[in-house]
Amino acid sequence: MVEILRTPDERFADLPDFPYPPRYVEVDDLDGGRLRVAYVEDGPADGETVLLLHGEPSWSFLYRRMIPVLAAAGLRVVVPDLVGFGRSDKPAQQEDHSYGRHVEWLRQVLFDQLDLRAVTVVGQDWGGLLGLRLVGEHPDRFARVVAANTGLPTGDHAMSEAFLAWQRFAAAADRFEVGRVVQNGTVTGLPADVVAAYDAPFPDDSYKAGPRVFPSLVPTRPDDPAAAANRAAWGGLARFDKPFLTAFSDGDPITGGGDRVFRAVVPGAHGMPHTTLAGGGHFLQEDVGPELARVVVDLIAATP
Repeated sequence: MVEILRTPDERFADLPDFPYPPRYVEVDDLDGGRLRVAYVEDGPADGETVLLLHGEPSWSFLYRRMIPVLAAAGLRVVVPDLVGFGRSDKPAQQEDHSYGRHVEWLRQVLFDQLDLRAVTVVGQDWGGLLGLRLVGEHPDRFARVVAANTGLPTGDHAMSEAFLAWQRFAAAADRFEVGRVVQNGTVTGLPADVVAAYDAPFPDDSYKAGPRVFPSLVPTRPDDPAAAANRAAWGGLARFDKPFLTAFSDGDPITGGGDRVFRAVVPGAHGMPHTTLAGGGHFLQEDVGPELARVVVDLIAATP
């Protein structure tokens, strides 16, 4: 059985600009138990569905500057917390986390539990590593894709030195301060209560197995355990002819330039109004969140 930690609810009291009550579904933990997964939702229930997927080490709070813009445009916004993050359950051992397990846990949430269809997915960081896998494997569920500061690595190409340094830090650092990690990935200064909101899911280091291990789960070698499945997903993306838009920021040392491969490989990306958002770091939702939200709104309006 997977050993599970659950962050006490009081850790999430008085979150700044994040008034959304958590909703929960349960999924099979793939080891004989169950995992509770949190998500928030806003906007009209009958609106087109926009799925916002966060990455490492953030949670759905990252999208608080985008949710109101999307909901005001008449869109149904669904924002889950990945297993190990936010208000979702946290497997306590690093070995309980794998790329394949996280893909399957997210698939269960989105399709088995929420039955999402005709989805416009926005994926940043691991939100793309997981979301793009699902697009490649289940293209029928998706109407549009917005890739923002993300990728789908197979281990066949060298990763940036910035990423490799981050990978080494996450594995070895004595102190892993989640709020500070997010602050270091933004251009703008974050208020203390915002930094605290990123720390909130993790009362102590025992809750941080997910944030600690995620960088090492990124395929950096051709024989990585996730490499073959990611290559197969690229095959699906190479046939994906629905709208696919890249909206990277201009200030991300981790993923900079990664938008080019999507524009070259994905048929649905050809002829799209790809954009580079000025003034954004790795966590562009913090720096240019409303601007990214308007990119999504405009894409949906232009591709009914």
